[in-house]
This record gives sequence, C-alpha cells and structure tokens, in this order.
Amino acid sequence: MDVSKKGHFHGGDAKGLTAQLDEIASLGVNALWITPVVRNTTGFVTGAGFPDWAYHGYWADDFLSLDPRFGQEDDFRSLVAACHARGIRVLLDVVYNHAGYESRYTKDPKTRGWLRTNERGDCGPDDITSCVAGLPDFRTEDPEVAKYLLDAQIAWAKRLGVDGFRLDTVKHVAHDFWTEHRKRTRDEVGKGFFLLGEVWGGDPQVLDPWFERDEMDAGFDFAFQGNALAFVEGRGRTLAFDRYLKSREKVRPGYLLSHFLSSHDVPGGLFQLGGNLELFRLAAVLQMTTAGIPTIYYGEEVARPGGDWPENRSDMPWGAREVKPGAGLPRNEALRAEYVKLVAIRKAHPALRRGAHEGLFTTGDGYVFLRRDVESKSAVAVAVNRGAEPVPVSFPAPAEWGGATPKDLFGGLAVSLSGGTVSLTLPPRSAAILAPGD
Repeated sequence: MDVSKKGHFHGGDAKGLTAQLDEIASLGVNALWITPVVRNTTGFVTGAGFPDWAYHGYWADDFLSLDPRFGQEDDFRSLVAACHARGIRVLLDVVYNHAGYESRYTKDPKTRGWLRTNERGDCGPDDITSCVAGLPDFRTEDPEVAKYLLDAQIAWAKRLGVDGFRLDTVKHVAHDFWTEHRKRTRDEVGKGFFLLGEVWGGDPQVLDPWFERDEMDAGFDFAFQGNALAFVEGRGRTLAFDRYLKSREKVRPGYLLSHFLSSHDVPGGLFQLGGNLELFRLAAVLQMTTAGIPTIYYGEEVARPGGDWPENRSDMPWGAREVKPGAGLPRNEALRAEYVKLVAIRKAHPALRRGAHEGLFTTGDGYVFLRRDVESKSAVAVAVNRGAEPVPVSFPAPAEWGGATPKDLFGGLAVSLSGGTVSLTLPPRSAAILAPGD
C-alpha cells in the first residue's frame, strides 16, 4: 500500500493504538470507539475515481475472522485491558446491514441467498431492502442470517472484552432484529453493555422509535454539527439557536444523544468553518457544555484539517513525534490544551452533563445559557460571543450560587456580581464558563 495515496491502507493497528493510548487518555475521555475489526475484502473499488480499499473496516469479507491488518486477538484484548486500566471503556463498531463489495458471501453457494445485490437486481426501494452505496445487503429478516450475524458479533464482544457496540446503518435493519440484538447482548455479554446507534439524520424525534423500543442506549445527533457551526458563523438569530439547544431535551428520558462536530461520514467542522480556529474553538465549547455524549473525532482536537471525503479520514497528525504515518504533520497543541480543559470542566460539573437548559441572554452576537442540575443542586452558565466586537452581557445569578461571585473556569475573564446580577464583557469570538470557584 502507498501511504501517499488516498483510499489506500495507511497502517494503524491494535498494538500501535495501545502504544499511543496515553495521547487519548490525557484528553480526559472515558470511552474509545474503534473501527470494525472483522476481516475485510482485500481488493479495491474504483467508483470514487481512485483505487479505494477497505481500510476502514466497513466492507466485511468474513465476520468470523479478525482482519490481520489490525493485528491479532491478543493485541485487541491487550488494548481493551489497557483502556480499562485508564478508566476508558471501549465501543466496537459493528456492521449488520451489509457485506463488502465482492465479498465471499456473495460468491459462496451457501451464503449467496443471504444477500440482495445490484448484480441480481433484487435491491429494494426502502431503507430495509436497499443496497446502501451498492453494497451487498444482508437479508437480516431471515432468521438464519440474523442468527449468523448476531452470533458472530456477540462472540467478538465476549472474546475481546469490549463494553459496548457502535451500531452502523441502524435504520437499514428492521426493528425486530434490534430488539433481539438488545436481548442477546444483555443476556450474553452483560446488562450494562452499551449500544450507540447511527441512524442517519438522527435527532430526538428521528431516534425515538429505537429508544421507545429500548433497542439502544444512545444515538448520534446529526443536527448538532450544522446548528452549532451556523451559529458560530453568525448565521441565524441567537434566540433560534437557544431554542434549538432547548429542543435537544426532548430526547426520551433515560436515553442519550451523542453530538459531534466532525465524523468519518461528513466534512469536518474545522473544514466547514474555512479553517477558522477561533470559531471552531467556540463550537467546541458549545459541544462540551451541551447535554449528551460529546464525541471527539480523531485529530480535530489538534486541528487536523479534515475536509470532505476522503480527506475527513486523513492521517492523524503527530508533529515532531515519530509515529507513522502522520509523523511531521502539524498539530495545534494550544487547541488540544483547551480540549483538555473543557473535558475536565465537564467532568467536574454534573450540570454540564445532565442539567436542564435555560437561555439567559440572547441579544445580538452575545449568548448566555444556564445548565441547572436538580440532583446536585448546582448550576453552570456558559457565555459566548460569536461576533467581531466585544459584547457586554448580564444575567440574574442562579439561586444555586448562593450569592457567590462566579469565576470563569475556561478563560479567566473578569466577572462581577452586583445586586444579584452577573456581568462580564466577552472579547470578540470568545467564551466563558461560569460557576462559583473554590
């Protein structure tokens, strides 16, 4: 493989990830989502205009074997153990909907009938029977097919010791399958086995049918990226964005939204902002102070440029460190330090993780909202100025602060409290996270 070419396998395996695990742990994260590990097809396709291999793990050729490019089973067990030693849980990406292009499943007489394919012309028009991106579509409604796939993936969970699954292409598999999947993972792996689903276009309303049937614990919030990036760019009223953040509370109680600024399937947030780090920093503040599970896509914390596909899957930048293939690629350590601070603030304040949302100031480019947690009797205010000029903001101090003057936990801005009103001036394109200090 040629690491200078997009679409080629650039390396990276379980041993390498374990060796660099402190890079992830030092961010303060508590979960790691890894790519599918089953053996993938070895050939390439050219539909994108260049040779494209299954470097990502989504084009399965054998669900019962590990892809040797990623390492051996013991390597993955060691990775999981190393994560657990650092307080990090591991989610394994799994695919039930489809096999890879030219997969052996499409050729073996015993399994050809398990799939719909474009070549046979039996792909359907709906989500369940369509052949996504022309990939062979498993007939998961067939009990034999469903059992094979479930047996295979649950066996990987047990053998590798992972803590949950990230579920690919959820809406392309019927609810009955996911109901059985939930039952079997709980019965065979553990009641706390966590399921995070990718329902394309997911938001509280779109995800609710899966939550209503208790088929997964959380789903990706596809709406957050666009709304957050539009807000920091100055598109739309502050009040409208506040209403959007409030609307995220409509998620069914007991279930979670996982919100992201970048992913392997969409252009990265920094790229969409034209490389503007000031604005991306504000978006990161919003992500880390909003309810749900913030998902950091590899490298965005060091300003990996990203881009549209396949540039959104570019090599991890390692700067001066001799870690291939991204050795020498520039990285922004100042941005990373702010991510470390944001994660620490979020972990230290329950209101940021689970508190109710309340808009306090929505005038012009200035925006202040409160996160209030009844259980811990605490509150945190978040203030953002998306504009190019300083903005003075003021709001009533929440009762939870007990008359104490808050501190800016993020940027150290000066804050005053007078007559029950909190006041501060936000410099251009800046943010503050306010709570009483120790």
